[in-house]
Amino acid sequence: MKANVGVKRPHGVPKLAITALSVILASSVTYANPSNRVVLVPPTNLPTLAQQSGEAMFLHDTWDGRTLLYVEQRQGAQLAIFDVTDPAHVKGEGSAQLNAAGPFDFVAALGLRAELVRFRQGQGDAVLDLSRVPTLKKVQGIQTQTSTVAAANGGSALALPTVDPAMDQSVQDYRVLESGKSPADDHIVEVKQVRQEMTNAGTGTTFLLAEKGLFLIRRPALETAPEVYLNTAG
Repeated sequence: MKANVGVKRPHGVPKLAITALSVILASSVTYANPSNRVVLVPPTNLPTLAQQSGEAMFLHDTWDGRTLLYVEQRQGAQLAIFDVTDPAHVKGEGSAQLNAAGPFDFVAALGLRAELVRFRQGQGDAVLDLSRVPTLKKVQGIQTQTSTVAAANGGSALALPTVDPAMDQSVQDYRVLESGKSPADDHIVEVKQVRQEMTNAGTGTTFLLAEKGLFLIRRPALETAPEVYLNTAG
């Protein structure tokens, strides 16, 4: 279910350079291949819920072919949902109120309609049910002290990362080199306090969860020819 994610950096996982896109995301400058135009989409150009800061996010492919981006907001109390199937026309799908004990991180997919989450500060794990109205559920069988979830989703055991997401909740500033109509029009835009980055391999779109909300780094050439990214990413 995570096959469409090229790069995902939750808390506690080292930052990765997106070299397959000829883009280096770091605290300095993001450089783009001149043959591919780069477009930075700010929160103000996205649905209203994208203009809120968030704690964590993850991508999910639905049974009907859409790609949804879930963003945890308000310290785990709210889950904003966006349809990012077409990066040029991101749609708001509303939000769900969660009965969460506090902020959490997304750990792994459980089947087709659930996601394992891990609360920060060692407060345990839960399952996010991605039904019509997403809900958090404490499920027996989750072993928080090991790297295995035993039948938490009614199926076989699932190996999990051993890194504790609560260990690293650092943020970084990004500088994105955005393409203009000509090289002379290229300019650098700073994105402050980025908490997480994630790339959809299907469209080459990078999502930045930052202090002022959700930013998108679009690569229009890859949206129409995703095999370019898939071939280089492999």
